[in-house]
Amino acid sequence: MMVRAVIFDCDGVLVDSEHQTMSLVLDDMRAHGLDLDHAAGERLFMGSTIPLVFRDARALGADLPDNWVQDIYARIYAGLRQHTPLMEGVAEVLDRLDAAGIPYAVGSNGTTEKMMITLGQHPDIWRRLEGRVFSGQELNMPKPDPRLFRHCARFLNADPADCAVIEDSVPGAKAARAAGIPCFGLAPAAHPGLEAEGATVFHRMADLPALLGL
Repeated sequence: MMVRAVIFDCDGVLVDSEHQTMSLVLDDMRAHGLDLDHAAGERLFMGSTIPLVFRDARALGADLPDNWVQDIYARIYAGLRQHTPLMEGVAEVLDRLDAAGIPYAVGSNGTTEKMMITLGQHPDIWRRLEGRVFSGQELNMPKPDPRLFRHCARFLNADPADCAVIEDSVPGAKAARAAGIPCFGLAPAAHPGLEAEGATVFHRMADLPALLGL
């Protein structure tokens, strides 16, 4: 396919932050009585917002304090500030999009502050993305709500059907599907959850340009 605009998720797509954040969250939950391995944590929480993780973990029996969201955010931000690498191949993909004149934006369930912390460690990337980074949490339309991606498409002046969403989570793939936007799911191996939501799974960012018709 040839696209007119591209909408990227942030964590796990542009920056390699998912594992660090998930490990911190799961370690904290164990201290509050909910013992989940990493695979279960990804299945239950990946792609969600921290307030929704708080709600769902409490429903599963975690004895989380009322101030948990604020506390865990502070610790997540502190960890991410230490070092958050780009996902391999991101700069090259943006180079290809720029050369083709295809605009792009970011639609994430993370906070704007979190994206500034992670993407801001990479000045060339942040220079290209600043002003086009949108938080579904802050816009009150978190994925799987499709309105976040529709909002990004309008910002990019593109019809949803002419866009592509780049995701790594099931909620994100659900949002893309409901928005009528083709979705490409970045995963290191086969990912039945993404595939079930209609995403085309690919394994390396270097494979993306060909999938987008670049």
